[in-house]
Amino acid sequence: MKKKLLTFAAAGALSLSMAMSGIAHAADTIKVGVLHSLSGTMAISETTLKDTVLMMVDDLNKQGGLLGKKVEAVVVDPASNWPLFAEKMRELITVNDVDVVFGCWTSVSRKSVLPVVEELNGMLFYPVQYEGEESSKNVFYTGAAPNQQAIPAVEYLMSEDGGEAKRWVLLGTDYVYPRTTNKILRAFLHSKGVKDEDIMENYTPFGHSDWQTIVAEVKKFASAGKKTAVVSTINGDANVPFYKELGNQGIKAEDIPVVAFSVGEEELAGLDTAPLVGHLAAWNYFMSVDNPENDAFIQKWHAFIKDEKRVSNDPMEATYIGFKMWTQAVEQAGTTDVDAVRQAMYGQKVKNLTGGIAVMNTNHHLSKPVLIGEIQPDGQFETVWETDGVVKGDAWSDYIPESAKLTADWTYPWVCGNCKEPKFKALIN
Repeated sequence: MKKKLLTFAAAGALSLSMAMSGIAHAADTIKVGVLHSLSGTMAISETTLKDTVLMMVDDLNKQGGLLGKKVEAVVVDPASNWPLFAEKMRELITVNDVDVVFGCWTSVSRKSVLPVVEELNGMLFYPVQYEGEESSKNVFYTGAAPNQQAIPAVEYLMSEDGGEAKRWVLLGTDYVYPRTTNKILRAFLHSKGVKDEDIMENYTPFGHSDWQTIVAEVKKFASAGKKTAVVSTINGDANVPFYKELGNQGIKAEDIPVVAFSVGEEELAGLDTAPLVGHLAAWNYFMSVDNPENDAFIQKWHAFIKDEKRVSNDPMEATYIGFKMWTQAVEQAGTTDVDAVRQAMYGQKVKNLTGGIAVMNTNHHLSKPVLIGEIQPDGQFETVWETDGVVKGDAWSDYIPESAKLTADWTYPWVCGNCKEPKFKALIN
């Protein structure tokens, strides 16, 4: 009997030892969540961002990790299912115990996870252009706000260099990003004297494939005699048949230029780009930019992915910048604690891949350059216009009356994402 008791005691001690070992092992690991669609309609765009985070984690571990600990990527697939994004975010934070999450592409996926990441005080780095009109202390927006992409693109098309467009077709996927962006663009166009009769607006579901009728309507709208341009906020794999139909109906860039906000090198990789040459995209980065930082990034990307044909694109650069800033903030704070890292994020600087310096502002948006590029026969972009220096991202649009009154500043004594600036200033002065 005594021997059996000793056996039980030994087994218990062994179990306790194993449990403590597991806790110690977990304490030696910093976990990074990766929340991108690897299947469904958005996989064409998001899979590359998953690979980008894996590359950054691998590179960080080769340099010795972070705070003396190994960094581990925890990858989940929300499968282009917006409610599933919220479930997977909760799983990453509460079950996998990640310290930060890099993820989401569409605004509907970001809106889905927002209540979860705020409830659990997590930290999300969102790497894609979006519609603005949002500010959360738990989200850092490393993609473009409308004033860093949509507004400059339309201004370019209005200019002499851009063809002096007078009529506008706003084509988008039917969800929050295109609709809100086009609300801002319509207000901007009104401020420039464009009337509603010179604006055509159309929305289609995710994965839409039959573009024949819509493209024909665009041609008819453009036949009124005024120079017409198309602004595309079409997302995901619907871009493939859209651009094919442009080619089928002989729409050339010199006649009806299309500027896209969600089409980059990755989406063009699966297309015959010959009929699309001259059409445009507005981003903060193009793979074709020639400078040492970009050359080194592309070389590292090809070595990691083991495929010289794989392209890079703007959301990859936004992921790269966000990841670098997060690691710098963790090192500065000496911890992965969300509240401490958040404060350390403000003012972080990283060399962007276009040759300048990206800066994180207290409104959780970056300052970075804006570029407009023309599609080339090889699926790359030639930069035809860029800002002189960087542009600070705005959380709230100046062209929406109710938003123009708001400011976002997450440092003391503001600590607010949607404060009415004049009233708040009166309280602290």
